[in-house]
Amino acid sequence: MDFSNRLLLLLEVIELGSFTNVAEQKNIDRSVISKQISRLEKELGVRLLNRTTRSLSLTAVGSEMVNQARQLRELLENTHRLTQNYRSEPKGTLKITSSMMFGRQYVQDAISIFQQQYPDVKCELRLEDRMVDIVQEGFDIGFRIGKAKNSSLISRNIARSRLLIVASADFIKQHGKIETIKRLETLPATIYSAPGLLIDKFSYLDENNNEHQFKLNAIYKVNDVEMMVKSVLAGNTLAVVSAKMLNNEIIEGKLIPIMTHLNIDDFGTIYAVYPHRDAPIKTKRFIEILKSIVGEDLPIWEQNIPDFDVLYGH
Repeated sequence: MDFSNRLLLLLEVIELGSFTNVAEQKNIDRSVISKQISRLEKELGVRLLNRTTRSLSLTAVGSEMVNQARQLRELLENTHRLTQNYRSEPKGTLKITSSMMFGRQYVQDAISIFQQQYPDVKCELRLEDRMVDIVQEGFDIGFRIGKAKNSSLISRNIARSRLLIVASADFIKQHGKIETIKRLETLPATIYSAPGLLIDKFSYLDENNNEHQFKLNAIYKVNDVEMMVKSVLAGNTLAVVSAKMLNNEIIEGKLIPIMTHLNIDDFGTIYAVYPHRDAPIKTKRFIEILKSIVGEDLPIWEQNIPDFDVLYGH
């Protein structure tokens, strides 16, 4: 490892918070990270980090070196990006992050096609439902619900993600017709829940376009959307799900949309998010392939829901 890479390694340690976190991300031993930082300090002749058994902090000169490392990383990324745009074919490595389910259902299919067309590109995919810092963690592209809050990132619309309320025929037979918000809120429901995230409230518009919310009676909380659908299929609960969480369950009669007169808000829009407006050709080509899979106008997942274009306020 040369001097510039050790300087960039210092930046990673600060951004990820510890030697251990960097070692896990790079899949190397923690001692390797520590030795490289010590070597950097020896080369510069100054202490960069104050180390304790529980924490790391930058010295004054360490802070200056981290600022220099950020400028170096930006210069290298811009140089690499500019040269890529002069190539007729994508090359290098494409690092992608996505939510778990969207990644499994659509991003993986896009990677398979992309690698067949561009065998010189190596792909890395990380599936996580947490909000990933695309720039700091070195990703070329991410897929998420909603536009990026970081104004420096570029967001491209991929597809809408509409909501519907579903239950099984057995559930409806057991509990009767479900036609009011009051009734809906009393029935057992499955909701998505993860650390720091609880999705049990949903917005809707009344006949005067005034916004209200309803809250589900959660008897089952789970951090996996596939498990949500399985719970509803079992007949124990109802759930509010996005259209892309479903396959053929409605066409096959296993699940039934309920409260279809309700003008329920969309869950949001799925965006491709990337760091630069002038994206490398590998990023552009990957988005094109993904769009061809998802659908240019009508998302493929809505095609499995009969008459969905006139349900839930649409």
